[in-house]
Amino acid sequence: MQLVVARIGRAHGIKGEVTVEVRTDEPELRLAPGAVLATDPPATGPLTIETGRVHSGRLLLRFEGVRDRTGAEALRNTLLIAEIDPEEVPEDPEEFYDHQLVDLDVVTRDGIEVGRIAEISHLPYQDLLIVRRPDGSEIMIPFVSEIVPEIDLAEQKAVVDPPPGLLDDSQAEVASARDTSEEAAAPKAEGAAPARGTGEDV
Repeated sequence: MQLVVARIGRAHGIKGEVTVEVRTDEPELRLAPGAVLATDPPATGPLTIETGRVHSGRLLLRFEGVRDRTGAEALRNTLLIAEIDPEEVPEDPEEFYDHQLVDLDVVTRDGIEVGRIAEISHLPYQDLLIVRRPDGSEIMIPFVSEIVPEIDLAEQKAVVDPPPGLLDDSQAEVASARDTSEEAAAPKAEGAAPARGTGEDV
């Protein structure tokens, strides 16, 4: 099975290094020196990772045969694709590969049908489950343990505990003017890590 593990960003320096947007929770395994990766577009690859290092919080890679900034810039926006065993699962039991989640039935704790997972959207700070409802519409559900407390692969279902308004706008809680002003004055938490996530993008 092929899974997208990174997207190449800008060139870094003049010796062929590139920044990468990591799309795997196992970069030390998928993006290690010596790894041979397919690409999208296919004509760009395959690419073999020669070196990797972290600089200012970003992963930098250099590929065999890419020795200057021009070559590195030519790779920009290329997707890096790894071959994995379809039976392989992430080491962390709270993490799942995209292909394990797609097509799972989504139900509430009360057993009410919500829909079926159509795809996973990977954002910088959290993942979203794109759920297609029976009427054909789609809803985005944050993939965090407070909202998605259970993934049952054996039963092929995801159990959700949605806050008011997530599934039905008519149930949304309306904050009073006082609540709004107090919220505006209160400090906000930043940089909270998601409680669960996906191993890799599809």
